[in-house]
Amino acid sequence: MSRGVATPFPRRGEIWPVLLPNQPGDTHTPRPGLIVSLDVRNRLAGDVIVVPLSTNLRPLTTHVLVATGIGGLRQDSMAKCEQVTTLDKRLLGRGPLGGHVPDNVLNDVVRGIRRGIGEVLA
Repeated sequence: MSRGVATPFPRRGEIWPVLLPNQPGDTHTPRPGLIVSLDVRNRLAGDVIVVPLSTNLRPLTTHVLVATGIGGLRQDSMAKCEQVTTLDKRLLGRGPLGGHVPDNVLNDVVRGIRRGIGEVLA
């Protein structure tokens, strides 16, 4: 009896190309997005929780710098934590772009999300 090949699923801390629908002025070209949802959810659900990345390096308390090379990025980018969103997996491109981002970057992004929803952090 042959075993089927398991379908890969996005994992927390990976950067995938994503389509962000309904963004004003967005040409609907894929942009990098950091997967922040838990792996068990990513495996079982039809969607994932993503923080979009931008090459506009405007520093804000809800933005986290992700340097070139991290997670397969080709240039410095900002994780725009205030734009955390849930995306259907069908809006993910072929990915991931590279390996996992380091834990300190993922932790900074989670802190940025918390700031974005109004939590006061020291």
